[in-house]
Amino acid sequence: MNFTNETINITELPKFEEVSFLPLHKDYWKIILIGNFIFLSMMSLGLGIFLFFNEEARGYWYLFYAAAFLLFLLSVGFGKLSFKKRGFAFRQHDVLYKSGVIAETTTIIPYSRVQHVALHEGFIARQFGLTSIQIFTAGGGDSDIEIPGIEKDKAQNIKQLLMSKLTSDMTNTDVENE
Repeated sequence: MNFTNETINITELPKFEEVSFLPLHKDYWKIILIGNFIFLSMMSLGLGIFLFFNEEARGYWYLFYAAAFLLFLLSVGFGKLSFKKRGFAFRQHDVLYKSGVIAETTTIIPYSRVQHVALHEGFIARQFGLTSIQIFTAGGGDSDIEIPGIEKDKAQNIKQLLMSKLTSDMTNTDVENE
């Protein structure tokens, strides 16, 4: 057997940047807002308790709440940008997910590396009929990709697609090994 290791022309490789990514469901933005509201409400409650028990800080209550309001505006702004930047795509041989505001990250997982697929419904997402798809590969404890904000029916169809790819890859591997 002759071993070969030919050079690959990198200009002919497919470009993931040219993929048309599907956006997350529009109701996922509401879930982001609700999450921000809950977090900032808890923070404001803690701030109120702090001001109640700290007499020296009470005179500056307006500064504390102005800072909390500014934090709220920043979190909503970054949340909206983050929501708009997220997207996913399923191609013939792999799944892609992109996210990030300041630094954009695109994760690509070939179907041959997928070990397990799970659907996750949070309490708030369930109220909107949305779920997250978690895609696991070998060697990882956490999911390698978690795509949030997908309608439950579509997510179940995507899971079936991935599971069929997984079983067909396993069948092809078994045939090759015989």
